[in-house]
Amino acid sequence: MKLKKTPIAWSNLFPILQWGPRYGREDLLGDGTAALIVTIMLIPQSLAYALLAGLPAEVGLYASILPLVVYAVLGTSRVLAVGPVAVVSLMSASALAPLGLESVADYVAASAMLALLSGAMLLAMGALKLGLVANLLSHPVIAGFITASGILIAISQFKHLLGVSASGHNLPEILQSLGQGIWNSNLVTLFLGLSVLGFLYWLRRGLSGLLQRRFNLTAASAGTVVRIGPVFAVAGTILISWAFNLPQLGVSVVGQVPTGLPPLGFPSIDFGITTALLGPAALITIIGYVESVSVAQTLAAKRRQRIDTNQELTALGAANIASGLSGGYAVTGGFARSVVNFDAGARTPAAGALTAIGLTFAAIYLTPLLYFLPKATLAATIIVAVLSLVDLSILKRAWGYSRADFAAVSITIALTLLVGVETGVATGVLTSLLLYLWKTSRPHVAEVGQVPGTEHFRNIHRHDVTTDPRIVTLRIDESLYFANARRMEDLILERVHQGKDEIAHVILMCSAVNEVDLSALESLEAINHQLSDMGIQLHLSEVKGPVMDRLQRSHFLDDLSGEVFLSQNCAFQNLRSKMSDHA
Repeated sequence: MKLKKTPIAWSNLFPILQWGPRYGREDLLGDGTAALIVTIMLIPQSLAYALLAGLPAEVGLYASILPLVVYAVLGTSRVLAVGPVAVVSLMSASALAPLGLESVADYVAASAMLALLSGAMLLAMGALKLGLVANLLSHPVIAGFITASGILIAISQFKHLLGVSASGHNLPEILQSLGQGIWNSNLVTLFLGLSVLGFLYWLRRGLSGLLQRRFNLTAASAGTVVRIGPVFAVAGTILISWAFNLPQLGVSVVGQVPTGLPPLGFPSIDFGITTALLGPAALITIIGYVESVSVAQTLAAKRRQRIDTNQELTALGAANIASGLSGGYAVTGGFARSVVNFDAGARTPAAGALTAIGLTFAAIYLTPLLYFLPKATLAATIIVAVLSLVDLSILKRAWGYSRADFAAVSITIALTLLVGVETGVATGVLTSLLLYLWKTSRPHVAEVGQVPGTEHFRNIHRHDVTTDPRIVTLRIDESLYFANARRMEDLILERVHQGKDEIAHVILMCSAVNEVDLSALESLEAINHQLSDMGIQLHLSEVKGPVMDRLQRSHFLDDLSGEVFLSQNCAFQNLRSKMSDHA
């Protein structure tokens, strides 16, 4: 008999097939409006983030065109706006700087290869259905890393505000470099940069409230106007720079930006450099995916929609492949752009494709206008954008709630600032895992008794409960595995030795145990034998189905001196009844 082949769900592989056939006039109106606003916002932002990554300005535009089209076909979020983002731009710069590439062409090719490697990793993870990998990074680590990255990004941009040359991969290096060059600051550049910085800060802090009070705009609408404010700063400073010929006064400008479509092709790069980029690409992959999925899930929940985390891996992977093949660099879903897209009324991923059309128009026709754009303007744009990422209050919240989480977030922030981006996030993840192992290796084991008049059992040190000196019930509040098996064994035997002359039964209440690995099974067998030698029976209660399935595949239940009870109440009452009958 031939087995029927399961038909391929093309709509799952290409989510555009789910919403495309039903696309209507209202969708086009909403997507078109959102695309126009996001395009206006993205032009200066993409240029600024390319500057942050150490790349020519046009690379930011290239990374904002084809990836958006690809995501519109493969993505499951209706409003996620894919493109260059601050944190990934910083990570790209940190990955490329140590390579010692001398020519701009080699640097651009290496950044494209970094995007290709990240895309390939995302596609592989998507094929293996590893969407849950986002859960491996704890919120404190992510929050600490983004906060430290925001500080690093902001400080690194002061070289453009001062008009000096400075470099460095961490805070001490950047501050030292700035300190050495500060006496060579260009006062015109400094005045221009601080003016733009003040203008953008006023936009964020003052204009929103003014628009709501004076024109009765909603907070969302006012926020959208504020977020496209950098366009006015760009246009204004270009005019000032052109009118007063600021480059002759030493003001650094973007200069000649190539006009035309993104170049298509595989980057030519040395194999040794490609190998050196594998580690940074893995970190960019994880951080970029976590950031993107977090934004997508938050916005989807507001409209009672859902995203497919595994398909998002595929969509973001393909978007990065597209970016690498079209002269761009690593991309992911951006928070600010996605919020603007959402607030502006985007209804489908087609808004991203329409944004790509707008940016293509800009790349062909508007790039000559960018010649006089001061780099100080882009630096001010970056500083104002990333300072919203800085949340030092996470330290206070973590300290008050969990010392372990505080350790993770503080270590991540400190090492990211003092050593570097890659070391910071890698150590933060490692710290989280070690703290998890330490915490779960010390499981909470509570001795419980019956709450009078009920079938509930609670901690004898927290509640007035009924107990029997002949029966000891220990509730294990953790899955049992190699890291905590020995400690659990010691805790049980220590309690038994405190009253071994009276104790006849020990019940392990397993309501919180979701897993028992082989090491823990051997510990349970050792406990059973030692209690049997003391004339004490070992019982289990409230064992979950999957755990029982595992135990039934071993000899443990055959050798168990006692019984397995469905509920703790059944175990307590049954054993008390048996002892009364024997008495």
